Amino acid sequence: MPKFNFASFADFLAMGNYALYVWLSFGLTFVVLFGLWFISNRQQQQFHQQLRVRIAREARVRQHQSQQPSQVQEP
Repeated sequence: MPKFNFASFADFLAMGNYALYVWLSFGLTFVVLFGLWFISNRQQQQFHQQLRVRIAREARVRQHQSQQPSQVQEP
């Protein structure tokens, strides 16, 4: 059975009287990671939406150009 450095779970949570710093750093790390994940997902969704709009616009332009009679320029 492995030996732990803490006598109890309460001692583990107290982290040798450094609990404020330890758990605050863990909490801040998780908040930052969650924020990065959230912002990244939102930007990805916005990118895909902009890409869909651009593709649809280009399709409309191509369709409009194919319906126009070709104009020959005279010299």
